[in-house]
Amino acid sequence: MRIIYPPDLIEINLKEKTIFLAGSIENGTAEDWQSVFAQEVEGADLALLNPRRKAWDATWEQSIHNPLFVQQVQWELEGLEKSDLIVMNFVPNTLSPISLLEFGLYARSGKLIVCCPNSFWRKGNIDVVCHRYQIEQVNTLKELAEKALIRLF
Repeated sequence: MRIIYPPDLIEINLKEKTIFLAGSIENGTAEDWQSVFAQEVEGADLALLNPRRKAWDATWEQSIHNPLFVQQVQWELEGLEKSDLIVMNFVPNTLSPISLLEFGLYARSGKLIVCCPNSFWRKGNIDVVCHRYQIEQVNTLKELAEKALIRLF
């Protein structure tokens, strides 16, 4: 298993399965669930695309005129497009606006597995969209990892 972080190039071996780790980050407010997920799938022959940038600077202006910000957003969009599977984890006590945006973008893709605890502020919306588009839902991060491996292998 290997993990690719922004701004590293997303180079995928054709035989390698890829998972994009979408979900709550919220400038570090959310726990680092991506590292926990990586531990759960350790040993599997896959690449994890982890958008949690190691050198994120919360002072960056979120503007199309800021090349570092644009680079981050483009990396995420490329990763979502190139991935075989998108796991999405909504962390309670976060608003997760970008995760909600990505959820909407990929709801019809057939690439999503979603973990959304009952205490997430928009759980009802997530449930309705998942039901409508037959998106698999789980309740825990451990289940998210298990279902991801089952789906890919």
